[in-house]
Amino acid sequence: MSCEGPKHSACARPRCGNIMLVKPLIFGHMPGLVLSSAHGECLGPFILRLGAGASRWADGCGPVWPRPPGTADWSEKAGPAPCCWVGVRSFLSPLLAWIIFKAAFALVSEDTKKEVKQSKNLEKGGISRKSDVDLKGIVFVIQSQSNSFHAKRAEQLKQSILKQAANLTQELPRVLLLHQMSKQEGAWTILPLLPHFSVTYSRNSSWIFFCEEETRIQIPELLETLRRYDPSKEWFLGKALHDEESTIIHHYAFSENPTVFKYPDFAAGWALSIPLVNKLTKRLRSESLKSDFTIDLKHEIALYIWDKGDGRPLTSVPEFCTDAVNASCATTFHSFLPLCGHPVKKEDIFFAVKTCKKFHGDRIPIVKQTWAGQASLIEYYSDHAESSIPTVDLGIPNTDRGHCGKTFAILERFLNHSHDKIAWLVIVDDDTLISISRLQHLLSCYDSSEPLFLGERYGYGLGTGGYSYVTGGGGMVFSREAIRRLLASKCRCYSNDAPDDMVLGMCFSGLGIPVTHSPLFHQARPVDYPRDYLSHQIPISFHKHWNIDPVKVYFTWLAPGEEDKARQETQKGFKEEL
Repeated sequence: MSCEGPKHSACARPRCGNIMLVKPLIFGHMPGLVLSSAHGECLGPFILRLGAGASRWADGCGPVWPRPPGTADWSEKAGPAPCCWVGVRSFLSPLLAWIIFKAAFALVSEDTKKEVKQSKNLEKGGISRKSDVDLKGIVFVIQSQSNSFHAKRAEQLKQSILKQAANLTQELPRVLLLHQMSKQEGAWTILPLLPHFSVTYSRNSSWIFFCEEETRIQIPELLETLRRYDPSKEWFLGKALHDEESTIIHHYAFSENPTVFKYPDFAAGWALSIPLVNKLTKRLRSESLKSDFTIDLKHEIALYIWDKGDGRPLTSVPEFCTDAVNASCATTFHSFLPLCGHPVKKEDIFFAVKTCKKFHGDRIPIVKQTWAGQASLIEYYSDHAESSIPTVDLGIPNTDRGHCGKTFAILERFLNHSHDKIAWLVIVDDDTLISISRLQHLLSCYDSSEPLFLGERYGYGLGTGGYSYVTGGGGMVFSREAIRRLLASKCRCYSNDAPDDMVLGMCFSGLGIPVTHSPLFHQARPVDYPRDYLSHQIPISFHKHWNIDPVKVYFTWLAPGEEDKARQETQKGFKEEL
């Protein structure tokens, strides 16, 4: 049913709907009522007409006579009058008319009154009244990886979602694993897949909900949360993070006030409404993605959607959680050290530290004061042999920029001169801080007979067919099989000072060996990440000594302690939950 005809100045935009608010109005000597919602909209499928000593309810929006003074001259031919004006024939006394109206509208139910209150509360938060979203209207996308360990974790989460849906006796939702959706190198950056989501799901879906492999979802609470947002509008929902200070990993964006820009914590899950997906798809088709670096995906996606203020900012959703702070959380994220059997033995991990003569006196002592004592096998590779450390001169001169020549020399030395039983090689900088005990736990979940290139994943030129790589500062982890395949290929440095991590990424991409990402490795310092982000992590590494006390950072964030053991004990229960 639609309401047509002229608007009265007391009404924002007349339409039919449930009576929400009853406002007395006087037009000269004539009493009347304006029916409106909490949003200021004129409503009223019920029109009260009183005349000739009788009263009745008119179901629908029809003309109301006599017209209020000062309004347009309505006629039957002109169409129905606004359904928000209820007038009373003038021969009735104002007092009698008022009594009649008061009695009539006392019939409004308590349920309607509750709806008014709820609408008011939602309006205060800028949220629409509840929509009718059900599970078939949500497409779940798990940000999975092709490595066997990660693919298994993602499949377990998928089955958890489907089981909950079945228990609700609802139609099963679509649950997609990101690594299965596209062989495109940059699929993990999400944006290149939006046109696919738009074409495939825009007709029958309302939301695309993204989550990580370790995100835990309570389906009833998620449905209740999403129903608060009008799916016909553009929404970008998530748990909001912000920088405490401008940081290099975000190119010092918003340096004057870094707290002003909000971006989602992927661990808590995040959602895009289909109208926003469609809008972003149009933009992607009209202008190509920039072919530069992908460093912190969650920040860069938020920047793209925000579009320098012309797009949508992130809407913070308190029910998207990383810690189970209350019963209303629709999502949570469990912090734990992955442990798949026994931790890898220290004797199975070889550590290679890249250094040069000018840092022998200040950086190497910090390595030895912090994490080096936990390593069973470690060597320091330099441009100068110094027996007191000792360092190994690989015959590669030091370079000010990239260290590709040195890194490939380390790889060849490991493959040709170390014992075959040493399964893992870890290459770090001399200002990398790393937890060896945590790395032992993490590596227990990977098969060293598979080609594995592990660390914090960055990307270059992924919008135009580029490649992913492991950023070197946080540490690069190689299985022996990965090194064997790399050196068997013809892929090498184009110069000694080429960026080693990017060349390795390009080589492994050409070999069809994907980067395996772990957010527990960090290219920057703890102060460069939001506190809320680090609060649900058990970090494995950080990088850089600039403006920090690296010894203090190590013992605060990375040194083995009782807390690690306690967290490891929680893993059994967590596995049972899945």
